Amino acid sequence: MSPDHLSTTFAALADPTRRAILARLAAGETSVLELAAPFAMSLPAISKHLKVLERAGLIARGREAQWRPCRLEAGPLKDAVDWLEEYRRFWEQSFDRLDDYLRELQKKEKKHGRRK
Repeated sequence: MSPDHLSTTFAALADPTRRAILARLAAGETSVLELAAPFAMSLPAISKHLKVLERAGLIARGREAQWRPCRLEAGPLKDAVDWLEEYRRFWEQSFDRLDDYLRELQKKEKKHGRRK
């Protein structure tokens, strides 16, 4: 995945309304009206959020007669998780080194404490 695509994904995820929409879509396909129901905003405002999510590839919108279903497209989320995974490993390794260092300090402290 290119960094620009990651930037688009993270920008779409930056908004709490869009994250809530994605959480709702994780339960299954639904209409724009059903997605808009829990939010205190207009349908045009919800549509703008949906367009951002669609441009990021996080949702797909269909057309079935008068029904406009939206569904989650999780591919970009997996790409973001894969990118973040490298940093999780970095932090785990850093914490492991810190843990080793602290254990070594405790051993030295006990050793020096016994000599007193």
